[in-house]
Amino acid sequence: MKNAREQLDIITTYQELGSLRATADVCGTTHKTVARVVARHEAGVETGTRTPVVRNFDGFRELVADKVDATRGRITAKRLLPVARAAGYEGSDRNFRRLVAEVKSDWGKTRRVFRPWVHSPGEHLVIDWAEEGGWKVFCAVLAWSRVRFVRFATDMTTDTTLRLLAECLETIGGVPSVVLSDRMASLRGQIVANQVVPNGAYVRFATHYRFRPDWCEAADPESKGLVEHLAGYVQRDLIIPFADDWETVDDANASARAWCEEVNDRIHSEIAAVPAQRLVTEQAVLRPLPSLRPPLRRGETRKVDRLATVRFGSARYSVPARLVGATVEVAAVETRVVIFHLDQPVAAHPLVAPGEVSIVDAHYGGPRVTPARAVRPRSATERAFLQLGPVAEDFLRAAAAAGINKLATELAAIVGLARSWTTLEVVAALERGMTFRRFTASDIASILAAGVGVPQPSGEGNMVDLGLPEVPTRDLSAYALEGWS
Repeated sequence: MKNAREQLDIITTYQELGSLRATADVCGTTHKTVARVVARHEAGVETGTRTPVVRNFDGFRELVADKVDATRGRITAKRLLPVARAAGYEGSDRNFRRLVAEVKSDWGKTRRVFRPWVHSPGEHLVIDWAEEGGWKVFCAVLAWSRVRFVRFATDMTTDTTLRLLAECLETIGGVPSVVLSDRMASLRGQIVANQVVPNGAYVRFATHYRFRPDWCEAADPESKGLVEHLAGYVQRDLIIPFADDWETVDDANASARAWCEEVNDRIHSEIAAVPAQRLVTEQAVLRPLPSLRPPLRRGETRKVDRLATVRFGSARYSVPARLVGATVEVAAVETRVVIFHLDQPVAAHPLVAPGEVSIVDAHYGGPRVTPARAVRPRSATERAFLQLGPVAEDFLRAAAAAGINKLATELAAIVGLARSWTTLEVVAALERGMTFRRFTASDIASILAAGVGVPQPSGEGNMVDLGLPEVPTRDLSAYALEGWS
């Protein structure tokens, strides 16, 4: 497009010559360009302006801008095109890619400009949790000296976080003014109006060590970049090369300690100094460690209920019965649940599913005894029947379990039989009745009338006395035929 000066030259030359081709030769252009410039001048269009071109994607610029801003410039034209098609875009894929590129370019010019964080000695310790290669990694960086601290754990609970933070402070040999973390669930209690309220355990810990807890804003690389870079460094330089050699967390932490010593003795590319050497300088301005260390819980506290059990993870685990009403600590260690009382382990169970119960018989003095409802006589007849002895109590339980109708009447009739027979005979009849499941008074009377039981041999090899009547016998010679000898 010709600029304003060139257009004025074309118009002036055309007014002098009156020919499109002659004007084109003089001005070094084509007759078509001369005709277009002259037509625009005669139509009253201001020289140097250009009629805006309406493009088929202009109506979708706002839609694309919203998506680009929401994804912080990461969304692609390929992902956005179906959305635009559904909204009515009918242009080509190439034009739409051009629109997305323009919007991203405009968005990049308006992005926040991050300002480098200038650290002061003894001021900040930045901590965070990361999960790399299936391992839970606690990372911490002392901001000014860039000393790095890395440990592995099986969980990211409050107790574990505070335990590792205490170990970190011990390692660096002092306490910074501020411990900066993201809004990790293990340390925060709640968030009110974008203000993070630390939980009680963290407040007590920070008060004991005399530092101020602080929290990062969301998506704030100025503050979290230090520790997030460390998490990536741990993955590349420690976990990927050596994780296959670790069998337990202790093995992983042994490697982590050696790795931290190694990297802290190297020159840091950002500060062009050795972090371990700068730590010596920074320790002079760190706050001293408290003389007494706070007792850190191993797990969750629970009160032992009247069943001598505690609830943990929606399951029940038994403890010694002597601890009923006491407060214990319950910790999950890999696939086991360990229960502590006064810093001593008192019970260990396999981890069970929610709703299940894990019981150790020794906690209750032995195996479970089958419960039995006590026999309590209330009438004179019941007392008279039970006076026959333990066999009578067993007979009563068996008859009740068999569902004998009018059992009280039957017992009264059996008591009446005891007046005609001896106690030993009635007791023997009751035993025989239980053996053959005969529980009525008529059954007991029949047993008594027939004789109590079957006589038993008096000893090995002796004849059984059946009590049969004696019959006259003959000698075999009485049956011999006459004439035969």
